[in-house]
Amino acid sequence: MKKYLIPAFERKTKSITAIDVRHHTSYTDTLIIIEANSHRQVTSIAEHLIKSLKKQKTKNIGVEGVKEGEWALLDYGDVIIHIFKSDIKSFYDLEGLWADAPRIDLSEFEAAYSSEETNDDF
Repeated sequence: MKKYLIPAFERKTKSITAIDVRHHTSYTDTLIIIEANSHRQVTSIAEHLIKSLKKQKTKNIGVEGVKEGEWALLDYGDVIIHIFKSDIKSFYDLEGLWADAPRIDLSEFEAAYSSEETNDDF
């Protein structure tokens, strides 16, 4: 899971949610939902994730919507990553759709990447 989350947290996303859907569906184990502020940021985050995971020799099954920048979907089999522009994320409300599935605690990533931003080296 770490290999998918670290590249996502390297970008200044608006929010990241990971949902454990293993017991709710057969097509994947985890959904990662990333919220971006703009079309450009959706594309940038998606491209960064694709490059980072390719360097780790993780192949995707499918990629959709990266160039359009509204909603990108990166399918890695056991993990599916959705990257939404804010208004599109609200419209589809995947978190609400999967409300009965447990959330994965991302606090270790949030703490690591928020402390890097506030750490001033003199």
